[in-house]
Amino acid sequence: MKIAMIASEAVPFAKTGGLADVLGTLTTALEHFGHEISLIVPAHRCALRSEFRVRELPLELSVAVGDRQEKATVLQSTIGKAISVYLIRADRYFDREHLYGPPAGDYPDNAERFVFFCRAALEVLRAYPVDVVHAHDWQAALAVVFLKTQAERYPEIAAAGTLLTIHNLGFQGLFAQSDWSLLNLDHGYFTPQFLEFYSRINFLKGGLIFADKLTTVSPTYAQEIMTPEQGFGLEGVVRQRANDLVGILNGVDYDEWNPWTDPYLEPHHGENNLTVKQNCKKHMRQMLDLPDRSGIPVLAMISRLTPQKGFDLVESIFDRLMERELQFALLGSGDLRYAEFFSAAATRYPERVAVRIGFDELMAHRIEAGADLFLMPSLYEPCGLNQMYSLKYGTIPIVRAVGGLRDTVQDYDRETKSGTGFVFESYDAEAMLHAIDRGLAAYRDKNVWADIQRRAMAMDYSWDRSAAAYSNLYQQLLH
Repeated sequence: MKIAMIASEAVPFAKTGGLADVLGTLTTALEHFGHEISLIVPAHRCALRSEFRVRELPLELSVAVGDRQEKATVLQSTIGKAISVYLIRADRYFDREHLYGPPAGDYPDNAERFVFFCRAALEVLRAYPVDVVHAHDWQAALAVVFLKTQAERYPEIAAAGTLLTIHNLGFQGLFAQSDWSLLNLDHGYFTPQFLEFYSRINFLKGGLIFADKLTTVSPTYAQEIMTPEQGFGLEGVVRQRANDLVGILNGVDYDEWNPWTDPYLEPHHGENNLTVKQNCKKHMRQMLDLPDRSGIPVLAMISRLTPQKGFDLVESIFDRLMERELQFALLGSGDLRYAEFFSAAATRYPERVAVRIGFDELMAHRIEAGADLFLMPSLYEPCGLNQMYSLKYGTIPIVRAVGGLRDTVQDYDRETKSGTGFVFESYDAEAMLHAIDRGLAAYRDKNVWADIQRRAMAMDYSWDRSAAAYSNLYQQLLH
């Protein structure tokens, strides 16, 4: 089949989070299944400055935005064997330092930017028609809406099946009613039945209503987004589409995240050679300026510093955590209050705590390989990738039982000698601390710990299974 992915970011061209990782790896996994894949993304400033070769296509786009026509050019690159990547170049919209806005907030013209992007993506597909249009998150959701409500504008792809993947329902693309004219849609669609959401425009809601099929990034999250706790006001819409919703777990790119072959590691290790992991731990400590203390475990976090990731729980018990025999390593960026709190903690506990604000690919790989325990106490977690990386590196995850964390980490049971990590249920600091204590107790028993590590490292969350599930879904769309 010919399948077009539409998304606002994709590795290696632009990235703010897991969405980009998924687009970079799902496309190549689907290519292995014999599909002809194309990918449409904005030509962000970081993409234009990347080392990937691009060529300008003889394709001039003219896109309706409100009462005017906006022009764009199209650049083409290639990933995988023959995946065409179309980068929509409109520098007034995308030649910016950040993808969606500076750290303090969103760009005020994001509604216009992504109305333009969705219309432009459909114009590209008129030139290069496909069987399936697969949109990702709110930034691409209007492509489905425009195609379904104004098929006469896009006759070359009017018969294409449509799929929308929800990577995080917490981000919906909410804009003021005054932006409605930008969409060039009949005003009848600005109602609660369609795109209106408490007097605002909701881009993601439009996609949820009009797409032929919906997916989200783990089976558990597919159930959770039908509840008031995790539906963010759209749980009713999701429940109406329950028969068309499938939870497909994201996969891991083991070409990049594999302790046997990781280019950021020297030497390499695997489940049959756990002693080498101690060398990785030593290298990690050197990078983080932590003293090398024999027998002391390192508890790590690599994350965006946001409330969603459970940092308020960690903050509330941090001094008690420091009473335990452990070291703590954090790599991440995000909310200033968390950055300041953890930076201050590193000053108070200089031999126990290492904090690096920002993102560093080398450091991320070294921490995954060198830490003993990996903490993900998320309030909600659609899928999560770091817990799957951690399993493969024998860095045992401590997670809250939500979304993809529940689907990928099995709680350790001493009686049955089963499990790959330590899981707690309620969003509660005491429950989290109890799970950490269970992990520390297991760590102190070398035989128990080695068994948990070997089970964890044997888990396989490669993209093959996920790509097969998507392939089946695409087949359904064409019948």
